[in-house]
This record gives sequence, C-alpha cells and structure tokens, in this order.
Amino acid sequence: MDGTQFLSAYLAHEAQITRIYEYAAQIHADVNQHYGGDLPYAFHLKLAASYVTRFGHLVITDPAEAQTLYAAIYFHDALEDARLTYNDLTKVFQKLNAEGCNINVEVATEAVYALTNDKGRTRAERAGEKYYEGIRNTRFAPFLKMCDRLANLRYSTLFGIKSRMAEVYEREHPHFIASIGGVPAEMIAEAERYFAEGLSLPKA
Repeated sequence: MDGTQFLSAYLAHEAQITRIYEYAAQIHADVNQHYGGDLPYAFHLKLAASYVTRFGHLVITDPAEAQTLYAAIYFHDALEDARLTYNDLTKVFQKLNAEGCNINVEVATEAVYALTNDKGRTRAERAGEKYYEGIRNTRFAPFLKMCDRLANLRYSTLFGIKSRMAEVYEREHPHFIASIGGVPAEMIAEAERYFAEGLSLPKA
C-alpha cells in the first residue's frame, strides 16, 4: 500500500473515522482535560492522527485496518487520562462498530492498553522497561507511540523555539527509538527534522 491508497481508504470511511474522533474528543472533554495549558485535548488527538494519515501506509497492507489505527490513536490516552477501564474501552469500540465503524476491537484495545503508562512517581518510572516491552510486543503499538511522540514533538517546536519538553524528547530520543521497537525510518527522520528546528531556550 502506498500513501495515495491509504488516503483513499481514509476518504472512503471518513464519516466513520470522524465519528471515532468525535467520541474520543468528547470523552476527554468530559473530564476537562486540556493540552498545552488551554487547548482542548482534541487538538492533540487530531495532531497525533495526522501522523497516522501520513505514515499509516507503512504499517498496514489491508485498507480495512485503517479504522483500527485511527481508533487506537484517537483513544490512545483514554485509559491513562479519561478514566476509562479496559472493559469500558472494549464496549466503546463495540458501540462504534454497531454504529457502522469497522474497528478490530481486540487489536485497538490492546494497542491502547500497551500505550498506557505504568504507575510511577517519575517520568522514568512511568515508562520503564516493562512499559516498552509491552509496546514492542503489541501490534501497531510502536507505530502509534511514534505518532504520539511526533505530535508532542511538533507542538513543542511549533513556534520556532524549542520548549523544555522538546529538549527532553531530544535527550530521550536514542533510548526511546531503541526501546519501542521497529518504527518506519521515515518517522524517525521526521523527529530528527523537528529537533533541528527552532532555537533552544537559554540555560538557567
């Protein structure tokens, strides 16, 4: 599959994918979650999904799997941040399928579960070796984690200045790439392009 074919799959099912997005956005809105301070969390969901649109053709060969990718990326923070349980998420995906979507419920739910941080007091504890092992061993999870990272990284360099988090992502990058497992080289190159953009903040 190439990018044009993936885009065709998206356009053929745009109504269903939009419904998946709307459901996820509402779940985050219901818990009053924001992104970057005052943006609706839907901003992050849309930005992360943009990388599914750009790079999804590199990880699937069957156009029917596109909705599963979008479901997983739109709900990737639902267990961690929106108070859903694993069973809740399964029921959400089943409900969306009953409304006409075509989500592989098991694959999407397992991917979201794998992307959910472990309990921990620090960033390192929340994303330790067990967490990355779960990502490596779950279908689509490395790709989806990279979409999430690219979205956060893009936002952190968006205005020509590297935010504090951009510096964190750059320091983490070698370990992050080695830990999540195989992701397309094109996505790694995209991250490295963002690292090269913008001015670094002065050191305190």
